[in-house]
Amino acid sequence: MSTDHLMHNRPTGHIRHAATKVPEVTVYFWIIKVLTTGMGETASDYLAHVFGPIPAVGLGGIALVGALVVQFAVRRYVAWIYWTAIVMVSVFGTMAADVLHVGLGVPYSFSAPFFMVALAAVFVVWHRSEGTLSIHSIHTRRRETFYWVAVLVTFALGTAAGDLTATIGLGYLGSAVVYGAAIAVPAFAHRWGRLNAVAAFWAAYVITRPLGASVADWMAVGHDRGGLDLGLGPVTLSWTVAILGFVGYLAASHKDIRHDVMP
Repeated sequence: MSTDHLMHNRPTGHIRHAATKVPEVTVYFWIIKVLTTGMGETASDYLAHVFGPIPAVGLGGIALVGALVVQFAVRRYVAWIYWTAIVMVSVFGTMAADVLHVGLGVPYSFSAPFFMVALAAVFVVWHRSEGTLSIHSIHTRRRETFYWVAVLVTFALGTAAGDLTATIGLGYLGSAVVYGAAIAVPAFAHRWGRLNAVAAFWAAYVITRPLGASVADWMAVGHDRGGLDLGLGPVTLSWTVAILGFVGYLAASHKDIRHDVMP
């Protein structure tokens, strides 16, 4: 789903040069999104291993708040600031799902549907309030708040869903294959079916989380768990370098910025 497709699903109105707070949806958007999901998964596990679960959650929460404060403070989309916030949401979203399972003993079969219902509730309230869920209508503080709440819940949902499929017999590689196939469904349903572009976008957005996390976990975990045994630290570092490379390219080229947005 590109920005052009998403624009067709926004309320009609005069085009103006509004300061949008999100990037244009391009292939780079989806690549970085998948990279942040995998990096957030392994980074969360690595921090919990190094500092312990409780301090790691505290550090993740502080970093998330700091990143969002900066994101809300700027008046328009800035690649480095936006993607830093996404990374922090990825890390903390993983921790939120893991705390429910590891800390409180809540099974993934319960937490995944719980986060799904929570996300649906966010979308309902957002749409009733603003009349649209299009990410390219986000140029007010209230819409941006809805957006980041939805993003946080999608990461928690994706983490729970990915861990659920990995622990019921599919394993991490099998889960990656399943979610790799699943992410094509909303794209095909929109292009050749009747699925609304905004709905297709958010469906794909949710699926990127378990897809990226499954691949990263498969690379990091030991052979006894069906992985490549590369380690949490090296996988986190390599995916971080890849993210920095792509974000640096976008910051320099501005290929992720669109100026003609609707109110």
